Amino acid sequence: MDKGDGSIKYILTGEGAGTTFTIDDNTGDIHAIQRLDREVKSQYVLRAQARNRLTDRPLEPESEFIVKIQDINDNEPKFLDGPYQATVPEMSRIGTSIIQLTATDADDPTYGNSARVVYSILEGQPYFSVDAKTGVVRVSLADMDRETRENYTIVIQAKDMGGQLGGLAGTTTVNITLSDVNDNPPVFDQRLYQMSVPESAPVGSVVGRLWAKDRDTGVNAEMKYSIIDGDGRDTFDISTDSTNLFGIITVKRPLNFENKPSYTLKVEGANTHLDSTFRHRGPFKDVTIVHVSVEDMDEPPQFDSPSYYVELPEDAEIGTVVKTMSARDPDAANNTVRYSIERTSDPDKFFYIEITSGALMTVRSLDREEVGWHNITVLAMEMNNPTQIASVSVAVRVLDINDNPPSLSHYLETFVCENAKAGQLIQTVTAVDPDEPLGGQRFYYSLAPEAANNPNFTLRDNQDNTAWILTRRGGWSQQDQIIFYLPIFVSDGEQPMQTSTSTLTIRVCSCDQEGNVMSCNAEAYSLPASLSKGALIAILACIFVLLVMILLMLSLRTHRKKPYLCDEEENVHENIVRYDDEGGGEEDTEAFDIAAMWNPREVHHPLGKMRQDMMPEIESLSRYVPQPCVIGVGGGGDSNVHGYVLAKLLEADLDPCAPPYDSLQTYAYEGEGSVAESLSSLQSGTSNADHEYDYLNDWGPRFKKLAEMYGVPNTPPMW
Repeated sequence: MDKGDGSIKYILTGEGAGTTFTIDDNTGDIHAIQRLDREVKSQYVLRAQARNRLTDRPLEPESEFIVKIQDINDNEPKFLDGPYQATVPEMSRIGTSIIQLTATDADDPTYGNSARVVYSILEGQPYFSVDAKTGVVRVSLADMDRETRENYTIVIQAKDMGGQLGGLAGTTTVNITLSDVNDNPPVFDQRLYQMSVPESAPVGSVVGRLWAKDRDTGVNAEMKYSIIDGDGRDTFDISTDSTNLFGIITVKRPLNFENKPSYTLKVEGANTHLDSTFRHRGPFKDVTIVHVSVEDMDEPPQFDSPSYYVELPEDAEIGTVVKTMSARDPDAANNTVRYSIERTSDPDKFFYIEITSGALMTVRSLDREEVGWHNITVLAMEMNNPTQIASVSVAVRVLDINDNPPSLSHYLETFVCENAKAGQLIQTVTAVDPDEPLGGQRFYYSLAPEAANNPNFTLRDNQDNTAWILTRRGGWSQQDQIIFYLPIFVSDGEQPMQTSTSTLTIRVCSCDQEGNVMSCNAEAYSLPASLSKGALIAILACIFVLLVMILLMLSLRTHRKKPYLCDEEENVHENIVRYDDEGGGEEDTEAFDIAAMWNPREVHHPLGKMRQDMMPEIESLSRYVPQPCVIGVGGGGDSNVHGYVLAKLLEADLDPCAPPYDSLQTYAYEGEGSVAESLSSLQSGTSNADHEYDYLNDWGPRFKKLAEMYGVPNTPPMW
C-alpha cells in the first residue's frame, strides 16, 4: 500500500515509544535513541500502525511486536556482602572449610559465558585457598598457631567469561581470625614464691596471689588451683578469683607466730577445659612451691575463755567474788596484764574488778526484781602497750531469793449491796509476788488477827491462790455505816516466809434487784437545800461578766498611746530626720525653712518652768562661723543663725514637754565653710596623718563623752 509518495504515516506506541525508540513516519524505520541496557530492561513491547496522512484514518489494524535486547559482557562479577569476616580454629587440618563466597554477575547466564564466574585467590597464599567453582575458602597450611599469628586478610577474585582473557573481574577481602583452642599448658613464672602474713590476720584475709600463665585465652586459659601438699594445708586455703585466672591464698585458721612462724605449700594450677584433640601436648597443669612466713605482731591479751557465765544469789554480800578472770599476753614478752570494766556495760556500778588479779566482785546490793541479768564487758590491757586491749563478755544471772512479801492485786476496794444476805460473795481477791520460786507461787489468805472475829465479813481461802470475801449477815444500810475496812493477811509458801497485810475497803451501796450499783453515797450528788439552781446560775453569770470587764480594761490600757510631744507642729525640728539622698550641710536649704531661721524673732515661745536637769548652754560652734557669712539677706545684723539656735535652745530648756533628746540631722556630705570640716570617715582611709581631736574639748559638756572616747585630755572649757 505504501507507494513511496508520502501519503502514508507510521505511528509507534508502547513501551519506550518516544523515549527509547522512535519511528520514521515516512519510511517506518525504527531507531533506538538511548543506550539500551539488558540488565535494566531485557525487552520492550511496541505497537505500530499505518495511517493516511491526510485523513489520519488507519489503513490496517495496529500491529504488536517485541524488541528483545541481546546481552553483551558489560557487567563484572560483584561480591554483594563483602568484605567478609570468618573464623577458623587454630591448628586446623588442611582442607578445613572456612567460608563460602558468592559473586553475582548481572549479565545473562543463558547467553554465552558472560555470567560464568571463576574464583581465585590473589592474596593469602600459602595459608588459604579458594575453590574456583564454589568459592569455598579452605585452610591450605597445617598447624597454624594463634599464639604466633592470629589475624589474616586474603583477597578473593571472581572473573566472568570462565576466567578467559577479556573477562571482567571483581574482588573482595576476607578477614580470617584463628580462634583459640587449648593447645598450651599453664606455666608458673617461678618455682618458689615467698609470701608473708601478720599473725593478727583474721580468718579469710588474703595472703597472696598466684598466676599460672597460659598462652591460650578465654575458657581455654581458665584455671583451678589447689594445695596438694605441705604443712600449711590445714592452715591456708586457695581459691580461684572471679576471672578464673588467679589463685588467691587466704588464711583458713588463726595464726600464731609463737607456735609456728612459717609454712610451706605445694600449689597446683590446672586447666579446667581440656581438648581431647590436644591431650598429647599435655599435661595441662603445673606445680609450684609457696613459702609463707608469719610475722610477729604485738597481740592483745587473750582470756582463757571466750565468754563467762556466772550465777549469783541476789542476797550476796557486798564484796562477794563473782568470778576471777584470767588473761595473758600471747607474745614472747608476756607483758603484765591489767583488768578493768567497760563502764557502759555497768553504768550503775554494781561490780568492781581487781586490777591485777582479775577478781570480779560486787560493790552494791543486787536485786533480781530490778535487774535480773548483768552483762558486763571486762577489759584486759597490756601494761607496756595500752593500745593492746582485749575484751570478754561476762553474763551474771541474779538468782531469786524470797525477799518480797505478797500483796493483794487490783481490787483494794469493793462494795456490798444493802439487800445482800448472809454468806453472799462480794469479792474474789488475788495476790502478786515479784519473787519467782522454782515451784511456782503459792499464797495463803486469812483475816488479820484483829479482824478474826469480824461480825460483818469472813474470808474463805480457795487453795488456788485466790480467796473469797463473804458476808456474815444481812440488813445492810447506808444510814448505819457507809464504809467498812477489812484487813487481809497474805503469806507465801517459800522460806523464809514473807507476809503482808492489805486493807480492803468495802462500801455499802444501793443496788437494784440484779445487784447493779445505783448509788454508794447519794448525799455526795445532791445540792444544799438552801442553794437553788437559779441562784447558782446567777452567780456564774456575774463571775463571767466581771471577767469580761477586766479583760476589756486590760486591752484598752495596752493599746492606749501616750504622746511624747505637747506640740508636734512646733517641735518638728526636734525629730530625727532621715534622708535617702545626700544633704548639703549648712548649704542645704531644703531640710527646713531657712527664712524662719533668719527671722527667729517672729517665733513666739511660751515661757514655762525651767528644766532642772540641764543648764542652758549657749556657746557652740557658731562663734567660729564668720559673721559676714551668716547675716540675713532680708533682716538685720542680729538676725542670724546663731541667734535662732540660742532661741531654740532656750525654748527647749523652758519647755517641760520637750523630749529629752536633741535634734539630730544626718548628712552624707557636709557643706563647705564648716569649721569642723567633714565629720565623715569615708575619706579617712586616704590619709596616713593622725587626726587631731583637741577641738572636741571646745564644744562644751555635751561633747565631753565623745572627747573622752577619742582620748582628748580633759581641759576646762574656755568660756
